[in-house]
Amino acid sequence: MKSFKSSPKKTAFIDSLPKTSIETSGIAAKCKFNLAYFDNRQAPSQSFSDWNEEAGICSLDSLLDKIKEFTKESLSYWKNQRSGAGGLKVLAYYNEFPSRTVFVHPPNIPHDACWARFRLGNKVRLIGFVIPDKINNNECVHKGKNFRYDSNTFYLVFLDKNHTFYQTEQA
Repeated sequence: MKSFKSSPKKTAFIDSLPKTSIETSGIAAKCKFNLAYFDNRQAPSQSFSDWNEEAGICSLDSLLDKIKEFTKESLSYWKNQRSGAGGLKVLAYYNEFPSRTVFVHPPNIPHDACWARFRLGNKVRLIGFVIPDKINNNECVHKGKNFRYDSNTFYLVFLDKNHTFYQTEQA
């Protein structure tokens, strides 16, 4: 019997083919980031162009690298991860808009949103909200189409490089 011998070119081609499907990729569990509610008009917040001119942890490159890492897992995963010397959670939920803040609740953000933050390092934070668990996967109709609420999406609202959103010490 003649044995089959694969050429390096054929092997390289076969190795380059996708080996997963949507069902086996884990895509449903990966968190998503939504920028539709991003607000850089408030003085304490920064814009993407501000971060584009920064270096280090407050740079746009660093932000995108962090978001890339965050989207490899679910929000519940990040809620249980700790970082830094004090062991602060990477993702923390505030539930409601904090009373001790220099920010103002933007009028376009739902009043019942669950406010949260991602810790990027030192004082640097991403501020946003998530859909409360109690309405996760509930169906809604928008512009005649059916959608489902997803509590695994982080809606980015503010870039906070100075930790001024949730103030823990008296000024």
